[in-house]
Amino acid sequence: MKLAYWMYAGPAHIGTLRIASSFKNVHAIMHAPLGDDYFNVMRSMLEREREFTPVTTSVVDRNVLARGSQEKVVDNITRKDAEESPDLIVLTPTCTSSILQEDLHNFVERAQLEAKGDVMLADVNHYRYNELQAADRTLQQIVQFYIEKARKKGELPEGKTAKPSVNIIGMSTLGFHSNHDCTELKRLMADLGIEVNAVIPEGASVNHLKNLPRAWFNLLPYRELGLMTAKFLQEEFGTPFVDITPMGVVETARCLRAIQKILNEQGATVDYEAYINEQTLHVSQAAWFSRSIDCQNLTGKKAVVFGDNTHAAAMTKILAREMGIHVVMAGTFCKYDADWFREQVSEYCDEVLISDDNAEIGDAIARIEPSAIFGTQMERHVGKRLDIPCGVISSPIHIQNFPIGYKPFLGYEGSNQIVDLIYNSFTLGMEDHLLEIFGGHDTKEVITKGISADSDLAWNKEAQAELNKVPGFVRGKVKRNTEKFARERNLSEITIEVMYAAKEAVGA
Repeated sequence: MKLAYWMYAGPAHIGTLRIASSFKNVHAIMHAPLGDDYFNVMRSMLEREREFTPVTTSVVDRNVLARGSQEKVVDNITRKDAEESPDLIVLTPTCTSSILQEDLHNFVERAQLEAKGDVMLADVNHYRYNELQAADRTLQQIVQFYIEKARKKGELPEGKTAKPSVNIIGMSTLGFHSNHDCTELKRLMADLGIEVNAVIPEGASVNHLKNLPRAWFNLLPYRELGLMTAKFLQEEFGTPFVDITPMGVVETARCLRAIQKILNEQGATVDYEAYINEQTLHVSQAAWFSRSIDCQNLTGKKAVVFGDNTHAAAMTKILAREMGIHVVMAGTFCKYDADWFREQVSEYCDEVLISDDNAEIGDAIARIEPSAIFGTQMERHVGKRLDIPCGVISSPIHIQNFPIGYKPFLGYEGSNQIVDLIYNSFTLGMEDHLLEIFGGHDTKEVITKGISADSDLAWNKEAQAELNKVPGFVRGKVKRNTEKFARERNLSEITIEVMYAAKEAVGA
């Protein structure tokens, strides 16, 4: 177990609950102590849900510890089955309840004898997997459960749909702009003449999962969620999948060409080149903007990118390849999939950082001093302290990253949204000038090269007054260089004399 101020990916049961609550008419029973049931509040707040989150906590308390929890868990499952009439009840343990080492498989088997709907256990090792890994595994387990159920009953459909069709896999509750991305992908598929056979798990019925093999191919927009399901369907039914994230004009075109190749291999005759050209030149403004004088002003500016594998890799490519921005460091917190990330971004950045330690990432950003950050809400907080603007591109996120307006990140409309985010995340020359005229807009100054709370140095009044005379757009850099100079010489206080000495030392 790891204690942390910030966690980039939550514990395994959060991933399982995200999948269960994404399906229609599926209820989750969480075997957990009080305090682990924050998922309900988090989901209803962030997703602005009008319905109650379909998750019930079977509380592990002192009575359970004394007598065991089988009776209580089974009673909770059968009670919810009678009250809600769900198609499926998913039982998920938590890290805490796993310590009890109870036979949850037996609980499920007992409950299934009395329940009218299906009951299954989310069989995820809560000490080995995090939220993203558990979500991927839980989705695959549910799909496999209903495929096997249909096969046993002889209800598994045979053959593919008459027209080219797709399963879009990986859209779930609490995903980063996931509902907007889903709408954009549906529009994109419609433009290409491809029917949407299913979207899972968000809004899907488990009773329709038996129809997944009818699709001509599966589309996985996110690396973190859906890969296990796609591989299962490929092994069972030979269904090919496309796992290229259509984010940015270059990767969107590459995704469409991969789809074109798969469809033509199955007997279709499609050519998407004219569509790609039309969308790139006239619908997406990204290609035009990259040649404009505004984007040229960004050429060579330094940026740091950090987030989940999908969005960090895609944004790194967009910045370096489409915008001419210098990505000094690209990183991800998906340590379990580090090799894939390195392969994707190595040629587009100077440095790759694989870590889930927020302090390490913050210190790396402070060391690099980029012009802008593209990361999670964690990096946005780091940027606030360092006076560096940050565009949020990945979970974990804040409620402000669940926009009411339409803001996809995928497809050609998504490329427009990304261009706006990139351009507006940099502090431009005229903005620096205006900030200097009006005295800036920030109320706090960072006086440390790193971001650790115990690394601040004392500035006396004269030195602080002198620092305030420095133009705002370089003040942070002067401050950090001065503090670095002071630490190297074991000075505990920064005076005007120290400032002048530091200035001479760096030749500025």
